[in-house]
Amino acid sequence: MAPPKFGDLNKQATDIFNKGYFFNVLKLDVKTRTANKVNFNVIGEHNTETARTVGSLETKYVVPEYGLTFLEKWNTDNLLKFEVTADDQLAQGFKIVFDGSLSPHTGKKTADLRTSFVHDKAHVETNIGFDVAGPILNGSVVLGHQGWLAGYQYVYSTAKAALTKNNLAVGFKGRDFTLFANLNDGNEVGGSVYQRLNNRLETGVQLAWAANTNQTRFALASKYQLDSQTAIGVKVNNVCQVGVSFQQLLRPGVKLTLSGLFEVRNLNAGGHKVGLGLELES
Repeated sequence: MAPPKFGDLNKQATDIFNKGYFFNVLKLDVKTRTANKVNFNVIGEHNTETARTVGSLETKYVVPEYGLTFLEKWNTDNLLKFEVTADDQLAQGFKIVFDGSLSPHTGKKTADLRTSFVHDKAHVETNIGFDVAGPILNGSVVLGHQGWLAGYQYVYSTAKAALTKNNLAVGFKGRDFTLFANLNDGNEVGGSVYQRLNNRLETGVQLAWAANTNQTRFALASKYQLDSQTAIGVKVNNVCQVGVSFQQLLRPGVKLTLSGLFEVRNLNAGGHKVGLGLELES
């Protein structure tokens, strides 16, 4: 089995901490597919803290016989994005992606060329971001062998002629658990443990220490699948913030999510946050 990309080395642990949680947000996510296989995704969000409402429309069309995917996206900030992906055309396991964006209001344009190559023992990514000040190069490599994983990620700014990101990570993935450790920019050390205790219960632990501030962060999370349609999640960190998530599949293609973040140290002072989301898919 091929190793994951660098950003997904710790995916199981980060998912248990992040999925199903959003605070001070009311969110509607609608997905549908037409008869000619065009996928539409409409998202609307209202932030109850800032009273700001945003939305986006995404269309995606796949041409499997040519390994091509076309994606276009527009949001209420009037930002237009497009992306073209070619899979396994130049070589097996090789992907090339070109994406760009345009803001008609400001005239700002961006463009990126991304490539990745996946092998049984390696996952390599190389990206070029075209910037007015000069191209930004970033990439990563992950090697895997018998469950062991090791990865390196970098970002190089040609304008500054310097590395702006320099990250290392190692891990081990077993049948029902994952271990992960990382060093970011030689300054922050982190780690996590994920374990699936049974087919209903998952747990995770995250640790991080920053040398420049001498601060330590610590968090625990757990997710329990009550039945095939209902899941609850709980997480707590070292500053006594407790997050709670409840997800219910109301019917096929309709999922309701309720979540909250509570300041346990100051329960009577307020400042607690709640969120509600509804996902519709057909």
